[in-house]
Amino acid sequence: MKNKVIFDTDPGIDDAMAILFAHASGKIDLLGITTVFGNASIENATRNALYLKQRFAIATTVCVGADTPLVVPAGEPTTFVHGQNGLGDIDLPDTLPIKADSRSACDFIIETVRNNPNEVTLVAVGRLTNLALAIQKAPDIADLVKEVVVMGGAFGHNGHTGNVSPYAEANIIGDPHAADIVFTQKWPVTVVGLDVTQQSIMSNAYIQTLREQSAKYGEFIYQISRFYSDFHKQSAGLDGFYVHDSSAVAYVLAPELFKVKQGPIRVVCEGPAIGMALCKTTEKAFPVDGWQQQPKQQICVDVDSQALLNLYYNTLCS
Repeated sequence: MKNKVIFDTDPGIDDAMAILFAHASGKIDLLGITTVFGNASIENATRNALYLKQRFAIATTVCVGADTPLVVPAGEPTTFVHGQNGLGDIDLPDTLPIKADSRSACDFIIETVRNNPNEVTLVAVGRLTNLALAIQKAPDIADLVKEVVVMGGAFGHNGHTGNVSPYAEANIIGDPHAADIVFTQKWPVTVVGLDVTQQSIMSNAYIQTLREQSAKYGEFIYQISRFYSDFHKQSAGLDGFYVHDSSAVAYVLAPELFKVKQGPIRVVCEGPAIGMALCKTTEKAFPVDGWQQQPKQQICVDVDSQALLNLYYNTLCS
């Protein structure tokens, strides 16, 4: 049985790499790609999703999602990480012969989940605005979603905290109110945060080998990742880059590669720690406790990084 997946994304270089990972696996039925503002403007994110669909013959629906967070200001797309066009400033066509579906991302998620009860995994690797809008509009889908897998957050494991502030990760701080809504629903959530994504690094040598060995995907991944690799060299001194969004796909394909902890999750929505995600792993009740009545979710706290890198490589080179 293939995993039925809706991929909620803001492509984005690592988003594109994750989409191709899912497409190449043969174990994921990609029901839809829903776009959200973040790494790129909503226009560029949607164009990039459609470009990937066309170039790699991905049989999926693309729907346009939210272009602004629920409460906080939208801010600017992170072009300093992903380039002006979101895909490392590679040459892209001005127009495409295919268009996005007429349904909004929110409505597509609701309709698809209702039509496939307890079968759809929502993989969200950007801001969680679309998922929050969907669950607010149709609370019944909380009982119908198989799992929500989120790339975002940082809980302090393996020494990893924030990458935008000392405590906040980009996807969560981008719409903290949406994240808090998503994490506190009764659908099962697994958060694949910086705790594990920054444990795995695709070196430039790894990407060069992928370029040579993956006839279908290698050259494209090499080209889009040059900008991304340069950013990581300048910002973190890396020879390569962290494996963020593809780690969420790896969790769907091989959850046994990850160690997890359980507990309710909340997100700080104001003040200097805005965007900080916190998981309560103790059963003790406190006098002031905004976690106690919330459902237990999962956070990933460790990963077999070499096995993850092997899985990605073997999937794209098979």
